[in-house]
Amino acid sequence: MARALDGLRVLDLSRVLAGPYCTQMLADHGAEVTKVESPGGDETRGWGPPFLGPGVSAYYTNVNRGKKNIVLDLSSARGREVLGALLADADVLVENFKAGTLARWGFADDALRARLPRLVHCRITGFGTDGPLGGLPGYDAVLQAYGGLMSVNGEAAGPPLRVGVPVVDMVTGILAFSGILLALRERESSGLGQLVDLTLLDTVISLLHPHSGAWLADGTPGGRTGSAHPSIAPYENFATADGLFFIGAGNDRQFAALAEVLGIAELAGDARFATNPDRVRNAAALREVLRARIASWPRGELAERLLERGVPASPVHDVAEAMTAPQVRHREMVVERDSYRGVGVPIKLGRTPGLVTGPPQPAGQDTRAVLAAAGYDPAGIDAILATGAAREASGPVPGVRPG
Repeated sequence: MARALDGLRVLDLSRVLAGPYCTQMLADHGAEVTKVESPGGDETRGWGPPFLGPGVSAYYTNVNRGKKNIVLDLSSARGREVLGALLADADVLVENFKAGTLARWGFADDALRARLPRLVHCRITGFGTDGPLGGLPGYDAVLQAYGGLMSVNGEAAGPPLRVGVPVVDMVTGILAFSGILLALRERESSGLGQLVDLTLLDTVISLLHPHSGAWLADGTPGGRTGSAHPSIAPYENFATADGLFFIGAGNDRQFAALAEVLGIAELAGDARFATNPDRVRNAAALREVLRARIASWPRGELAERLLERGVPASPVHDVAEAMTAPQVRHREMVVERDSYRGVGVPIKLGRTPGLVTGPPQPAGQDTRAVLAAAGYDPAGIDAILATGAAREASGPVPGVRPG
């Protein structure tokens, strides 16, 4: 089956999350992605439990499928020579080294431009390469703290909290995917590649909506509101007879329908709650009225009734409930193929759909094949392996559940 990025060659020098997630998305849509790992391996191979085998973490498995794998020691001159050969055949380079690392190895961006003018170079850093914090390292939670995201997450009376998923890293990966496609589209007319410059800092600032918009408009500081929304009411969790339940009534029609389902249709005509600004100003009073009515409903029945009336609502699922939900399975967002289980492809294309091709490879699984494709003969490959500049795989196939 044809895929949208068939024929695209990507060299993935990234590790941890943002870069690997971006390149996995590229691989799902047909790109030939070669992941280059250091002799020590991507550190997320050891981020667990859970593990799917010795040294094979679920974390690593979830963002590295569909890629060839070669182990190179880029601290060695011979390893860097091989990297140059691999780059000569690549359309896209994705890396998240500390600022200046590639330049020290002889692969500064201007040098890449001169040597490989069609190469699209995607660079992912924490804070960028210049400016007051240029070159400093940053993980997802560090940027959630620095970029203000923690300050608006959590209950109003509680402390700032890290968002429960690595949202800055993952959105940076999605933005990198988008930026690479933009650069490839422009290359069709100019014939030239360019730098795609992503930072976790830029991502987290872009995620502050609507708090950022409010501050820019009138200086309103962002604050923690728990599950509630600062600009919409009701838009939060409520307790039902059998668990938490979220209601998001984003307009007056939806609020009127909610009031009818709950048997308090007159609430929509109450001057305190007639419009969304009224409801936001009187959110505490509205919350108390709704809590009393919602408390006795079974959450499944309430969801069915509200959704029938066009009111966005849902039980608050845990991860297991979400991953086994009928609509999630219908959308093929859980893939089970042979012994591999993973998250599906979120971008659905009608004519050239993405495809999950299988689990990640052990580190160095494709070293010989990748070197051969780069032009090295068997004797040359043996010589490179003998120096330790490249290494072959040993150990179990990751992403496969044991027995």
